Amino acid sequence: MVTNDYITMNGNGFSKMEEEFIKRYHKHDVKENQCSSSLVKHIKAPVHLVWSLVRRFDQPQKYKPFVSRCVVQGDLQIGSVREVNVKSGLPATTSTERLEYLDDDEHILSMTIVGGDHRLKNYSSIVTVHPEVIDGRPGTLVIESFVVDVPDGNTKDETCYFVEALIKCNLKSLADVSELLAVQDRTEPIERM
Repeated sequence: MVTNDYITMNGNGFSKMEEEFIKRYHKHDVKENQCSSSLVKHIKAPVHLVWSLVRRFDQPQKYKPFVSRCVVQGDLQIGSVREVNVKSGLPATTSTERLEYLDDDEHILSMTIVGGDHRLKNYSSIVTVHPEVIDGRPGTLVIESFVVDVPDGNTKDETCYFVEALIKCNLKSLADVSELLAVQDRTEPIERM
């Protein structure tokens, strides 16, 4: 399914390149009582700008609109835990999240939710950021995938729909912030060979 240039894995609408990135980087061990999906967003900003926002595990509020505050104890490193305060309007107020993997060369970030007052149990996500050319200019392909338990009283479809909606909102905000930074940075077009 393609909606507003988001593509979800359930729709099997990925390009060859997107499929390859998902197979290579977005592997989740999905159990019977879990749902999983991958979402794709093309952003008209160079990869270094987009990655500079995504990699900030300690400052998700820079682009995630539902985060009001984030506190990380100690240095930012694999295993770091952040306490996130969620803005009102969502069925949660806090989330405790652990950084599982951060690779600045390959542009990969993985995290898990380890606590909080919400229903996202055993939630794990992977975000990858890849350079591409959009309209002759440096652009970025962002892929975010997740796996999560299906809460009692909900179906897999309902759970995936809810999580996908949150991720789509975050990816749209990431695109808006990144594209604004790119305009301010005045990135030059890439010459085609």
